[in-house]
Amino acid sequence: MPKNNQQSAKPFSLLIKPTSADCNLTCDYCFYLKTHRIYPKTKHHRMNNGVLERIVSSYMSTPQPVYNFGWQGGEPTLMGQDFFARVVELQIKYGRRGAAVSNGLQTNATLISDSLAALFAKYKFLVGVSLDGPRELHDRYRTHKNGRGSHADVLNGIASLKKHKVEFNALTLVNSSNMEHPKEVYRYLTDLEIFHHQYIPCVEFDKNGRQRPFAITGNQWGDFLCALFDEWILNDTRRVSIRLFDSIMGHMLDWQYRMCIQGGRCDGYFLVEHNGDIYPCDFFVDGNKKLGNIMAGSWESLHKSAKYRSFSRQKANWSNRCKSCSFLRYCGGDCLKNRFYKDKNPESLSWLCAGWKKFYHHSLPSFKKIALSVLNERQALYPVQSRTPFNKLPAIDIGKKDPCYCGSEKKFKYCHGHKY
Repeated sequence: MPKNNQQSAKPFSLLIKPTSADCNLTCDYCFYLKTHRIYPKTKHHRMNNGVLERIVSSYMSTPQPVYNFGWQGGEPTLMGQDFFARVVELQIKYGRRGAAVSNGLQTNATLISDSLAALFAKYKFLVGVSLDGPRELHDRYRTHKNGRGSHADVLNGIASLKKHKVEFNALTLVNSSNMEHPKEVYRYLTDLEIFHHQYIPCVEFDKNGRQRPFAITGNQWGDFLCALFDEWILNDTRRVSIRLFDSIMGHMLDWQYRMCIQGGRCDGYFLVEHNGDIYPCDFFVDGNKKLGNIMAGSWESLHKSAKYRSFSRQKANWSNRCKSCSFLRYCGGDCLKNRFYKDKNPESLSWLCAGWKKFYHHSLPSFKKIALSVLNERQALYPVQSRTPFNKLPAIDIGKKDPCYCGSEKKFKYCHGHKY
């Protein structure tokens, strides 16, 4: 098969911003607020039905193992319940028989009503709720426009999600308010009976390249993760799912990455703005990165575009220090956003590099023990299919001249292969 056809056929997801950066909160650390500068002529940004139908119909005409729709903002629930009912109608209309559709929605949860929660439950939306910990930590930066904290409203939204048995997880932004309280945040979430967590580092800089007051350093990120891991490993390895930890285990067991920051390319999804404009990533929404508009193009042409492919390849342009680091297989050089804090040079070390090293040095021996116990369980259940020795993790079955498993399009021997 020609290389271009392989590229166009690669599965991808959509991250859709139906309200652009519009939100009912004014969180100090929100990186997406600056998107307003790109669309200054419109006060309220809302996706119209024509754009929505074009997105759904064109995406569902592509061959995908699962059609993954992610709804974010701003605050996507500003669109109202009728919008999401229309989303489902269009997915049913344009979906072929047997097609699998996944809807994920990231929200501050302050506008979640019983009726909206019921719709999410009926159509099996996976909801991510932004929650930074107990009230005093959460309300430091996550406030309404009048300055009132949003914590109580978030809990009301969570209550509606639980009432209707909506599957949801917590997304916690690790910032200067909660970075010194990892165990408190973790236990707060589990006490709320939230057992699926995501922890995201707050890395933001002002126009002069100085760290913003709410952001964290690499060492602070490493300390947070180490303390979080120590609390989790005590009793919760089979009870609480932490996305980063799951991805580490997935790599050890199956050579799979579940987080884009760990891979070798940035081409797993497209960002779709309220008017159909397409960008390669929500961290890189600016005029220079715009790929086109879905009202006037196709997903195949976007995949093949020189701008998109050039952006994607930057991920594997690691620093020479990364290439000699034993942790590269787990960190993937980190997100480009965290490597562009100086001069937009992909060969820069991640702002969080010191923290990632601290965490992996601290946790990997224990992760390996957990992975081996999982392999033992697999072999007990499926002795014929499982041939890995009980005391050894799976070896990677790839030749030195084959493309690297990380997706970088480099040969294995020039990419991750030199460390094996």
